[in-house]
Amino acid sequence: MTASFSELNLAPSLAKAVAQMGYETMTPIQAQAIPVVLQGRDVMGAAQTGTGKTAAFSLPLLQRLLKHENASMSPARHPVRALVLLPTRELANQVADQIRQYAEFTNLRSAVVFGGMDIKPQIIELRKGVEVLVATPGRLLDHIEGKSAVLNQVEYVVLDEADRMLDIGFLPDLQRILSHLPKKRTTLLFSATFSNDIKKLAGSYLQDPVTIEVARSNSAAANVEQRFYSASGEDKRHALVALLKQHNVTQAFVFVNSKLGCARLAKALERDGLRTTAMHGDKSQDERLKALEAFKSGEVDLLVCTDVAARGLDIKDVPAVFNIDLPYNAEDYIHRIGRTGRAGASGLAISFVSNSDARLLSDIEKLINIKAEVETVDTGPRPGADFVTERPPKRLNDGHRLQQRREDGKEKRADSQDPKGRYQPPPRQMSKDPLFDQPYQAKADSTPAAWEAAEPARGRGLSANIKPKRKVAALFQMVVE
Repeated sequence: MTASFSELNLAPSLAKAVAQMGYETMTPIQAQAIPVVLQGRDVMGAAQTGTGKTAAFSLPLLQRLLKHENASMSPARHPVRALVLLPTRELANQVADQIRQYAEFTNLRSAVVFGGMDIKPQIIELRKGVEVLVATPGRLLDHIEGKSAVLNQVEYVVLDEADRMLDIGFLPDLQRILSHLPKKRTTLLFSATFSNDIKKLAGSYLQDPVTIEVARSNSAAANVEQRFYSASGEDKRHALVALLKQHNVTQAFVFVNSKLGCARLAKALERDGLRTTAMHGDKSQDERLKALEAFKSGEVDLLVCTDVAARGLDIKDVPAVFNIDLPYNAEDYIHRIGRTGRAGASGLAISFVSNSDARLLSDIEKLINIKAEVETVDTGPRPGADFVTERPPKRLNDGHRLQQRREDGKEKRADSQDPKGRYQPPPRQMSKDPLFDQPYQAKADSTPAAWEAAEPARGRGLSANIKPKRKVAALFQMVVE
């Protein structure tokens, strides 16, 4: 039987916010985790992505923090009492926005800090005092070192998407942050998947945790239809455009593995006439937030992205996900296709498989226990193919020019060969000028040469001991061909 939020006996301020957001029945992770967190127990929660983990830890935390709410303007009356750590800026911003909505009718303050943005406005907000702080590990350490974030009164800490934080190397940062927290606290660890490293982390920092696992570990959502198509190289883009039309998809995530490939694909799809935006690690935080907002509002149809958008982003009613590249990590496939089929809706996940993807596809099959059937897709005529009448001439580079000169030389030599195939050089063109054809003859008169009639060296101011150089006549002949 499905549990209702009305059964939780939430405070009127929280119940009002929940009703305003349209929440009526709880998801399995919410129904099992919220009562345990309300008791103050440590929790290890595992559930498929998109099943409401944020509300599962946010609502009970806010309920327990209501005893500290006050309307005082003094920052000292609003110390940080709950800390939520997340791996990416987008996820941190999304969780902070949800917490603000849950706490709208309370006097509890919340803030979010993450990298890629100017730190000064964040410092100003933290110094005003907040009870709930949402942060990424790197930027939080900056605030801790700058004394703008004091965590000695934290009562609750949440590690959301903990497996992702370990994957991208946040374990040392997590250990440093947790060392600044009081030892007496409630720790909640939520993740879509559990690995051995996650279990070790939980064993080090959680005290007698309650394990809540509402779905089989490393399983894909049952309401997402998964299909695989054979395509490679540039054919993937043409197959994508064809499948968008065949399935009448109005909006979709398009995942690629590299930042450069993400940017190039987005530009190519724009040239195909599709409203597209790109999101990857080389984008500034402001650009990434604008891309997300444009996608959420429907200004663009395709969000071409890397795995920075694979985790936790909650954008409702996205009907499809396309994997242009299969992910290198099979678990990332689960998170990618989890961007569709959220909140019980059906979704479509299409992946393109090339000949070099056999190992990656095998890893996915083993992880989620399926047998993929790779289909072919009819891309039809490519855009503009009917207007191409002939191939334009290639632009010659230096290598082409050298080859052309060699071929031209061979043709010229072929014209000069005798019947036996031996090469005969062309005859040399001799000068026909009668002046140069006559032999040199000296003049009959005895007029001395110009240099013999010159002033003696002694008269030119030179020393008499300097012997003048011997004068020699020369004849120069100019040949005109």
